[in-house]
Amino acid sequence: MTTTTTTATDPAGEDYTSGEGLRALLNRLHDAGSGAWEHDPVAAELMSYAAEKYAPLARKHGLDPWEAVSAAFDVMRTRAAREADDPWGVVTHAVRITCIAEERGQGLLCSVHQARRPHVSCFHDPERLSERENTLSDYHPAFHVTDPHHHDNEPDADVGESASVTGAVEDAILLFMLLGWPEGTARPAIEHVCEALARIGSRTGTYEALRRDRHARALLDVPAASWTVLLRVLLGRATPGYGATGEGRGILLRLLIGEGLPVLLGDDGLVATISHTAPHTRRRGA
Repeated sequence: MTTTTTTATDPAGEDYTSGEGLRALLNRLHDAGSGAWEHDPVAAELMSYAAEKYAPLARKHGLDPWEAVSAAFDVMRTRAAREADDPWGVVTHAVRITCIAEERGQGLLCSVHQARRPHVSCFHDPERLSERENTLSDYHPAFHVTDPHHHDNEPDADVGESASVTGAVEDAILLFMLLGWPEGTARPAIEHVCEALARIGSRTGTYEALRRDRHARALLDVPAASWTVLLRVLLGRATPGYGATGEGRGILLRLLIGEGLPVLLGDDGLVATISHTAPHTRRRGA
């Protein structure tokens, strides 16, 4: 019994699936002149075979298979492919590099030629600011504000009792009570924020964690608008440009660095913000 094996050959018997067969075909097309690739039927079959061969590689990099064929066509016409010990190996390597460059070029919004250069391809793909849930200032280190007293281990002697954590918390509670917040609301809410701050260790991280904590807000019985204001004035703004201001530092830090209640009560903007969002004031105006 005779077994026959089917190979990708043209009617003339050229087997371009093997290295030797591909070399012979490339040499013949090269010797035939400039119009051979356009009119030779075997060349068309070779391109169809290349499209099927490199389709998985193209899909891996998010490309159309014929984009990989275009890269294969470019390298097949070179002297390096015709004279290589493994022509298909040379073609495959070139197609892989081109697919990677095509993918990087699309991601970096630049040409493939630029994407091949290491000093360009080392960058990450551009991102729209709207693609992230948090604002740019929340995660980019260039916009982080360092508390000037963050690394102080010992309280300053001039600060006295008001510089202690307990004293700062009590002064913050008293400030809210003086500006119309009920003690039953202000005390548990502020103590909850301080406990979270001690656990998380970052004012920005604490703000981001608590502003989404609807369960805690419901247990504390604080309206959404009042809760947002309480977090912002206690912890301060992380927005660039506010770091050295009272609004950027927040009430807790201002108390810790020696600003007492009289100073805070003299801040008209702070007083208006806290008093206008007092929970009982909102209910009375509803």
